Amino acid sequence: MLKTFATNEFGDIQETTEIVKGCWVNLISPTEEEINYTANQLQIPLDFLKDPLDEEERSRIEKEDDNILIIINVPLVTRDEFDRPIYDTIPLGMIITKDCFVTVCLKDNPIFHLFSQNKVKQFFTYKKTRFALQMLYLTATSYLRYLKQINKKTDEIESELHQSMKNKELFSLLNLEKSLVYFMTSLKSNNIVMQKMLRSSYLKMYEDDKELLEDVIIENQQAIEMAETHSSILSGMMDAFASVISNNLNMVMKFLTSFTIILALPTMVASFYGMNVSIPFQDYPHAFFIAMFISIIFASITAFIFWKKRFF
Repeated sequence: MLKTFATNEFGDIQETTEIVKGCWVNLISPTEEEINYTANQLQIPLDFLKDPLDEEERSRIEKEDDNILIIINVPLVTRDEFDRPIYDTIPLGMIITKDCFVTVCLKDNPIFHLFSQNKVKQFFTYKKTRFALQMLYLTATSYLRYLKQINKKTDEIESELHQSMKNKELFSLLNLEKSLVYFMTSLKSNNIVMQKMLRSSYLKMYEDDKELLEDVIIENQQAIEMAETHSSILSGMMDAFASVISNNLNMVMKFLTSFTIILALPTMVASFYGMNVSIPFQDYPHAFFIAMFISIIFASITAFIFWKKRFF
């Protein structure tokens, strides 16, 4: 899908029907025809448009002629078959050309809607450098927002696990832990790109732009620290629950073993009195009750001993 937007004379964002100077070209899972059309219109290398469409593409910044490519990883939330949130990251390519600003991504992202619906302050499509920095800033804040959601989801799963140990909750914790690993990897890669932008002269930045980039780096660093903290907490929680599950299993096995031993004693007494040989009290009319009494005494003494030793 190819859409173009431009800032009009009133400062509002409007969708245009063609690529014009100072516009924003947004490519979401584009077709081969759309890629070739954009490349020919703006004289962009095909690699600049195709690299961000690779899910395994790493974050980086490079320049070729008058075109600058910035690839970062942006957060994305989807749903599985059980309607549980899955947090992941995908590459987002930003291409700064001489006349236009181009974004390339495999999937739609809420960040794009903030720009297209004119919800970002001081946003103008023809201010390409500032556009890129604003995109970076909103990406960093998106990570922070999703990390808060992950933390809230972790607390909910923890409450459910306190009530009952189920595989469903444990798998949900595992998915969240994987999401945090993806987030940390992507955030650290993005941080390297932003540090390189700050040190190098790829982009022509004014003093306000440098301040904005520094703010973005601070937000990104905060997201990294938050992801690392949540990951450590979640990892410790998984280990704790694994120990709890193992301990519960040991307690169940101990109880079943103790109960089996207690039941074995009456069985032993009944086996002795069931032998086809002469036994004491075999002619006594109340011999059955004597056997039952002896079985109860043995079982009670054994149960009392196990109870004192806290076997159950």
